[in-house]
Amino acid sequence: MDTLSPFALFAFVASITPGPTNLLVLGNAARFGLRRVWPVVLGACAAATAILVLVGLGLGEVLLRLPVLQHVMSTVGFAWLCWLAWGLYRSAGSDLDPNAGRPLGVLGAMGLQSINPKVWMTALVVMGVFLPGASDPGTRVLQLGLVFLLVSVPCMAAWALLGAGSARLLPGRQAQRRFNRLMAVLLFLSACLGLIGGV
Repeated sequence: MDTLSPFALFAFVASITPGPTNLLVLGNAARFGLRRVWPVVLGACAAATAILVLVGLGLGEVLLRLPVLQHVMSTVGFAWLCWLAWGLYRSAGSDLDPNAGRPLGVLGAMGLQSINPKVWMTALVVMGVFLPGASDPGTRVLQLGLVFLLVSVPCMAAWALLGAGSARLLPGRQAQRRFNRLMAVLLFLSACLGLIGGV
């Protein structure tokens, strides 16, 4: 239990700080509303937790031995984030009716996390810092995964609430268009920073 409190703080910082997934949650919540973005929040948090557990159970060693795989993941992740940013930018000129179109969804959020280099690198760091010395590594990995899930869901929900609130604070299509375009640019910059950090 002595390492779970510091890990919970780490999980909070990793989950609440801006990143591609949080920006997508914010943008989706602003456009589609809080109710329709919950699957994105839950899918992203579940996928990040699953990656954390898989890395702790041995997949991290495979990833560290195959730098080519790391490079492929970074490239594919960057391309997908750019495509999502472009879609968000273009949506700024369309009807912003919450019933028009659909948010990223559970599978889209899980797919994003599965190729997000930041998630994999975070998982490797977590296991390198918080797993050594555990008397039962398998149990400790599951504990870390549970703590991460319990911390990440409210953190990402905060981004969803911020996005839903922004839609109320920015009445009118023109203001919402500017907001969507700002989110698209920030998402693209986040993807660029992620690619630089993953190389």
